[in-house]
Amino acid sequence: MGLSRTHKTANGVSTRWVSFFCIASFFLGVLVINRLWTSSDPVKINEASSVLTHGRKEVHPLVNCDKDTSVEAGDILSRVSQTHDVIMTLDKTISSLEVQLAAARAAKGDSNEGSPMVTKPGIENLKERPKLFFVMGIITAFSSRKRRDSIRETWMPQGEELKRLEKEKGIIMRFVIGHSATPGGILDRGIEAEEEQYKDFLRLNHIEGYHELSSKTQIYFSTAVAKWDADFYIKVDDDVHVNLGMVGSTLARHRSKPRVYIGCMKSGPVLAQKGVKYHEPEYWKFGEEGNKYFRHATGQIYAVSKDLATYISVNR
Repeated sequence: MGLSRTHKTANGVSTRWVSFFCIASFFLGVLVINRLWTSSDPVKINEASSVLTHGRKEVHPLVNCDKDTSVEAGDILSRVSQTHDVIMTLDKTISSLEVQLAAARAAKGDSNEGSPMVTKPGIENLKERPKLFFVMGIITAFSSRKRRDSIRETWMPQGEELKRLEKEKGIIMRFVIGHSATPGGILDRGIEAEEEQYKDFLRLNHIEGYHELSSKTQIYFSTAVAKWDADFYIKVDDDVHVNLGMVGSTLARHRSKPRVYIGCMKSGPVLAQKGVKYHEPEYWKFGEEGNKYFRHATGQIYAVSKDLATYISVNR
């Protein structure tokens, strides 16, 4: 066996030299790539650090945003408070305009129908009316002379004492009654004679009747609001005896509130037995026999603030 000879390619280059050049090119390529890799690493690190730095710069405004958010929240609360004040001012203005509107309506209606209680000159001097504490209207009827006398003899001042109460305490008290179905009849003349003696009536432009009590109460509030400028308006039945000192102290605690209703709540047994007073024909609607009425407001005595009385007057 002999040694193989070196083969030559067609152009005269031996295969040994070809292999040598291939290996040399491989190592040269590896060397160049390594140098390029090491030189590019600092650039990437610098880029990464710049990205982090830029990211940190972008994070800082988030903290500032929190401060801005707190400032904006404070501005919002301030604006809400200002808006609330504006609404309260507008509410008071509207209430004042409603009072004047109610007074004008009552004056126009009463003057057209000949009511002696409210006249046009009184409305022209509406802004000059003195400020009062409360007006108490005692709802009465033609047949209730004994009840009125009982009230006059017990808790309702008379004559000069009644005038002094109005001037010094700002408290108005009147028996409230309308007219009979026959104007100028014996019933009306009886009330006119009683008024001439005691000067403690408020006559309404209203025809008296048992089934018209709700309408009478509404007309009372409307007439009282038009005639007197008070903080409260009270409705009382003529079979109720009142402690004026207690009423005054109770109302004084709520004087600064704009819309107030103060009354009594009551409940009692449902009377199913026929023939007894206050028998309930539909007692079965309230459950078993002996059941009680649900707790509800009684209409015998209650007080409403000026705004509520004005609302009743405008919307009756």
